[in-house]
Amino acid sequence: MIGQSSVRRGGALLVTLVIILVAATLFAGCTTGTENGTPGSLDRLSGALSITGSTTVLPIAQLTAEAFMAENSGADLQVSGGGSSVGIQAVGDGTADIGMASRDLKDTEKGKYPDLVKHVVAIDGIAVIVNPANTVDSLTLDQMRGIYNGTYTNWNEVGGPDLEVVVTGRDSASGTREFFHEIIMKKEDFVNTQLEKNSNGAVKQTVVQTPGAIGYVGLGYIDESVKALSVDAGNGPVAPTIQNIESGTYPIARELYMFTRGDPTGLAAAYLSFISGPEGQQIVRDEGFVPLSGN
Repeated sequence: MIGQSSVRRGGALLVTLVIILVAATLFAGCTTGTENGTPGSLDRLSGALSITGSTTVLPIAQLTAEAFMAENSGADLQVSGGGSSVGIQAVGDGTADIGMASRDLKDTEKGKYPDLVKHVVAIDGIAVIVNPANTVDSLTLDQMRGIYNGTYTNWNEVGGPDLEVVVTGRDSASGTREFFHEIIMKKEDFVNTQLEKNSNGAVKQTVVQTPGAIGYVGLGYIDESVKALSVDAGNGPVAPTIQNIESGTYPIARELYMFTRGDPTGLAAAYLSFISGPEGQQIVRDEGFVPLSGN
């Protein structure tokens, strides 16, 4: 009798353990994230993603990455700057998953990295900025070119104070510099005394600290610490605002890009979809950039 009772108790215990294990497995299947982003989980996406390049696109990438990770705690997105050329080379060489750029690919880059795919994430205006103490409020395109090629060296030559112009721009890795060189300079050389900075933030800091400085930055870097000049392209001065860029009246505007090597899949595809969606594009607008059409 004792032997039979022990067997029955052992069998019941075994059944109970099996039930617990099955329930635990089912529960884990409902709550564990997956590498490929299968829906129906608390952490819908997981894995790592490296994003590098343009310092103009950088604040968009940083904030959208934070929002994306808040919704997908299994995802780890690492974002860094360095310039558009750095981003394009990194994604082309496979050392980054996504490369950020504030310009399109050069012909040499298209030849070297033929499988790169371009994704437009926002529209940006380039703002020409001066120290708030400077009395100049606007410049024509010809005056801008004249300042940056060394024709004008004192602010009083363009209606400002008797103050030496300190020309400040970006280094050769910058997509913003490429765009400025093509559209404003018409591919003329920059004055050789130009201070070359490696980020929008460094240009802005120089202008804040230097009364005679002039610089150019992405629209999202404008705040009360600098004065953004209106630009006269022939129809009167136009301020660098989101509304004027959307209407097409502000003359210095361009698309901002993220590049992938081939069509994106998995985590990269989900992140790029997030940026182009309503939540991502609201972040774009909140940061002072222009959202894509329809957002």
